[in-house]
Amino acid sequence: MEITPDQIVYWRAGPIALNATLVWTWVTMVLMAVGCWLVTRRLSSGPPTSRAQNFLEVLIAYMRQQIREISQDEPDRYLVFVGSLFLFIAASTVLGMVPGYRPPIGSLSTTAALAICVFVAVPVYGISRQGVRKYLKHFVQPNPIMLPFNVIGELSRTLALAVRLFGNVMSGSLIVAILIGLVPLFFPIVMQAFGLLIGMIQAYIFAVLAMVYIASGARVSKQTPEADSPHSTEGA
Repeated sequence: MEITPDQIVYWRAGPIALNATLVWTWVTMVLMAVGCWLVTRRLSSGPPTSRAQNFLEVLIAYMRQQIREISQDEPDRYLVFVGSLFLFIAASTVLGMVPGYRPPIGSLSTTAALAICVFVAVPVYGISRQGVRKYLKHFVQPNPIMLPFNVIGELSRTLALAVRLFGNVMSGSLIVAILIGLVPLFFPIVMQAFGLLIGMIQAYIFAVLAMVYIASGARVSKQTPEADSPHSTEGA
């Protein structure tokens, strides 16, 4: 039994191997790109609008609302990155219902890559908003002795993102595979539907956590001007 799609190799030439993770990652990205093109090629600014456009508008409006509530900032600067994370994980979960499809998020290498993207995005957004000096300053607050602990905290939450998503997807797929072997009729269908629900929840949680980390990095230095400002001299 293959636990992850990394174990399924379609083609190999010496040290180069084309496994299911790579193949289905590209298949997912192509399907998403084609789907977006089909939905957006005939956008309408007024009624009547297609069902696909209505769904897309509702989805984007919901994502913008969630990002605004989490970041307390304009959502457009974060929408493309966070929205892409959510849509990729959600698309992989939905396509997992198709026989023969191997969700790439069932591979630790894929979830680690997504987590690394978040790890890189945190300082990128933070520096672009606060500047290099102010962003880096939070690593030595409240005192320089906290530097290694703050760095470890940044690394550990990246690891937690990758392992959480991988563990949930892998366990769901494994349970369904076992149940298909034991009870090959109705019950596995119920479990697949349950796995779809869990996968969508995991996509939402991953996107929310990514937004929380990015927002904390962008806001991390907003308190420093107050801390560095002179104390009020009222009553002097």
